[in-house]
Amino acid sequence: MTTAQQPLPSGFGAAATAEEVIKGADLTGKVAIVTGGYSGIGLETARVLRSAGAEVVVPARDEKRARAALKDVTGAEVAHLDLLDPASIDAFAENFLASGRPLHLLVGSAGVMATPLTRDARGYEAQFATNHLGHFQLVKRLWPALVAAGGARVVSVSSRGIRFAGVDFDDLHFEHRPYEPFVAYGQSKTANALFAVELDRRGRGEGVRAFAVHPGTIIDTGLARHLPAETLRAAGAVDAEGRPVLDASRQLKTVPQGAATGVWCATSPQLAGLGGVYCENSDISPLVTPEDEAAWRAGAEIPGVLPYAVDPAAAARLWDVSERLIGA
Repeated sequence: MTTAQQPLPSGFGAAATAEEVIKGADLTGKVAIVTGGYSGIGLETARVLRSAGAEVVVPARDEKRARAALKDVTGAEVAHLDLLDPASIDAFAENFLASGRPLHLLVGSAGVMATPLTRDARGYEAQFATNHLGHFQLVKRLWPALVAAGGARVVSVSSRGIRFAGVDFDDLHFEHRPYEPFVAYGQSKTANALFAVELDRRGRGEGVRAFAVHPGTIIDTGLARHLPAETLRAAGAVDAEGRPVLDASRQLKTVPQGAATGVWCATSPQLAGLGGVYCENSDISPLVTPEDEAAWRAGAEIPGVLPYAVDPAAAARLWDVSERLIGA
C-alpha cells in the first residue's frame, strides 16, 4: 500500500503543548469550529485558536455548560448541536451557512469512549454514530463553507484505540456479534482515521485537506468515565489512589499536551500541501510494521498507525456506507 505516513520530522515531541505548536501563528480572519470545544482537549483547542486570533464557534448539546466552560475564552461563540441527532446537525449547519462565513478550520474533538451499548433513534450503535457519523454529516453539510475558505483543514480526532478494532462492514452496529465497548470504540476511531483519508482525497482539489490525530491518553477529561478504576490502574494510567499518571513518553499526557497534535494539524505551515495522514506527537505517524505490531502486543511502546486505518480502499468504502447511513 502506497502511503504518505512518513514523519517529517516536525521538531516537536510527545511533550509539546498546544501553545508551543501554535506559537507565532496569526489566525486573524480565520473561522474555526471545534466540536467538543467546551471540555478537555477540545476546550484547550478552542482556547489556543482563539488566542491566535481565530473566530471560534463551539457547537454544544449543553449550551449552558459550554458557556460556563468558555467564560474565559473571550469572543467564543456557542451554538446548539447534538451529534446523535441528524436534524440538529442540519440545523447547526444551515445556521452557519446562513451567516455567510467561510470555514477555515474544523476540529472534530467531541466523542464518547467505551460506553455501554446504546443506540440512537435510527438504531445505530452510539459510539460509531457519535464519533464518526455525526462528524461525517457535519462536514458534508458544511462543505460549501469549507470550499469558500479557499484553503481549509479538517482535523478528525482519532486515537490509538484504532488498535482495538478495524471497521466491521458486515456488522457496524453490533446486531449480530456480541457488543464489546472497546471494540466499538476502536471501530469508531478507525472510522475517524479512514474518514480523513477519503475526505482529503475528495477535497484536495478544492483546497480542503484532512488529518486524523491521536491526542494521547488524557484521563482527566471525563472521556474515561465509563471505565472501571481497575482497568485504568492495570493500564498504568492512574496510580493506586486513582490520580492520573503523567508520562508523555508513554502517551499519558496533560490536556495542553493532548491538544497539541490537533492544533498542529489545523495550523502548521509544515503541513502545507499535505493531507490524508494520521498524526501523533505533533508529527506524521509512521506506519506500524508487522514486527512493530508484534512488539506492541507484547507490551512495548510503539508509535504509529496500523495499515487498515489508512487504507484508501477501506476509506472509500466507509464513505459510501456513511452516505447511505445518513441518507445523503
